[in-house]
Amino acid sequence: MIDLHIHSICSSDGEEPPAELAVRCLAHGIQAFAVADHNSVRANNRAQHAASVLGLTCIPAIEIDCTFEGTDFHLLGYGIDNESGDFTILEEDLHEQALAASKICLEKVRKLGFDVEEAQLEALCAPESRGIWTGEMFAEVLLKDSAYTDNLLLAPYRAGGSRGGNPYVNFDLDYFSKGKPCHADLSCPCLQTAIDMIHQNHGAAVLAHPAVNLGGKSGKIEEICALPIDGLEAMSSYHSPDETAYYTEAALRHNLVLTCGSDFHGKCRPSIEVGTGCRESDDLLDPLLARISWYR
Repeated sequence: MIDLHIHSICSSDGEEPPAELAVRCLAHGIQAFAVADHNSVRANNRAQHAASVLGLTCIPAIEIDCTFEGTDFHLLGYGIDNESGDFTILEEDLHEQALAASKICLEKVRKLGFDVEEAQLEALCAPESRGIWTGEMFAEVLLKDSAYTDNLLLAPYRAGGSRGGNPYVNFDLDYFSKGKPCHADLSCPCLQTAIDMIHQNHGAAVLAHPAVNLGGKSGKIEEICALPIDGLEAMSSYHSPDETAYYTEAALRHNLVLTCGSDFHGKCRPSIEVGTGCRESDDLLDPLLARISWYR
């Protein structure tokens, strides 16, 4: 089995160190994986070293936040040169923006009537997240605070609630994504710029979990497939069987590679384990590696 979309503590919303992710993959029968952290390549060398010790394959990767025609997307880059300064510049730029956005989000959460203190959020920050507060962190603080046990805004995210399956990430999506009450904008690269960055650094560019970002605008995938991307993450823990079939057909029609990924983060997505939504390796991994070799 392969899982080409896993997050480490080098993502602001990741939970496990890179070496522990390799051990987790081994325990779940995953032979090849990629740690694709948000706008960061800092975990790659550690993950590759741990994988080699365990006899696993680890492909260097990144997940870049980007935009296309007013919609936010995530673009996965595989086989990249993770020593490139391009990714350091990207990470530092978005990190500085995210620090400022965290403060804006805090003020918006307080306007909803929640008395959240900075110290509560800082207590949830792993050292490698470098002080960024995510929507998932706000959710954890609020859902664990007994002062808000009966708060109606939080009721859907509690056990048995309509959004209680992955409560932290669902709260993030409902309150912190674009157009939602606690959103704070970041100036992310456009999709074409992100594609170019990956290609210039010898990688293959794959659109992550398209159904999540496109929602009811699935037809827009035709415009995206016309860009010089290399593949679609058609198989995702977030995709229904119908969505998987739809994006698989789109990828094959446009001669793009198919990938699969769990998008494992840890406690903020408790229903997602490494390997969730994934499949056996050779029929997916070999075409992707061939596409990476083409850029090299």
